[in-house]
Amino acid sequence: MWPIVSTKRRMGMNWRGLSLMELVATTALLGVLAVVIVPRVVGHHDEAKRTACHANRTEIELQAKLWRRTTGSYPAANLNDIGADAACFPEGLPICPVDGSAYAIDTTRGIVVGHTH
Repeated sequence: MWPIVSTKRRMGMNWRGLSLMELVATTALLGVLAVVIVPRVVGHHDEAKRTACHANRTEIELQAKLWRRTTGSYPAANLNDIGADAACFPEGLPICPVDGSAYAIDTTRGIVVGHTH
């Protein structure tokens, strides 16, 4: 039977593992990388929410204009009539991804009010 000996020891190498200084240097390097990368990732998350809110506003305003073309008037300010129509919003009326509030429009211009993120 062959004795259970590591490959490195059989080849004449003496492998002891990592020294304390190597571990400290690696940990410090990972810490510096985390300090640089984490704020950038978190900042992009907030920017993505603001961009999604802008896209929702644009979609609601477009659907309000189409509603006006079809019915002759803009939808209700709280959008309950247009939100109930599956042809306008098949997945339901969107909510603001930034603060979770509902959208409302100005019924004279068909523009979303509030939501100036």
